[in-house]
Parts: sequence; C-alpha cells; structure tokens
Amino acid sequence: MVREYIGGGLLGEVTAQLDECERRQREEEDLYWKEERERLERNAAFLPQLEEAADILVRAHLLASGCHYYRGEWRRAREHYHA
Repeated sequence: MVREYIGGGLLGEVTAQLDECERRQREEEDLYWKEERERLERNAAFLPQLEEAADILVRAHLLASGCHYYRGEWRRAREHYHA
C-alpha cells in the first residue's frame, strides 16, 4: 500500500473519505466474489455423483438395447440370421 500525503484541510479530508469509500468498496467486492465462489463450489459438489448416476443409466440402456462393451468401446450386438 502506498500512502501519499495530500495535506490537511478540506482537500485532505475529502481525499481521505474518498480513499475510505474505495477501500470499503473493494472489501465488499472481495467478499461478494468469495461468497459467490463458495456458493458455486457447494452447488457443484453433487456433480461427481450425477456423473456416476448418468454413467450407470447409459450402461444399463446400452445393455438393454443389446450392446456390449468390447476393448474400450460399446458395440451393437451382431444379428445372426439362420436360413
């Protein structure tokens, strides 16, 4: 923090009040963004569970649709025709 002497009197008083207002505004903005970041982190906490549930549902759907997992990818089961 750099301090600069402005002087006394009305100019010094007005400058000091302006500096105080700017400092309070910065503190309020810092607090707002801290609270916003914490809110977003709380809201995002369920995402790993949601991802796991979605993965389970997709696997179940693929299996029910006749697909199988082979060498790292899902494939449709081949249809065998017997004449």
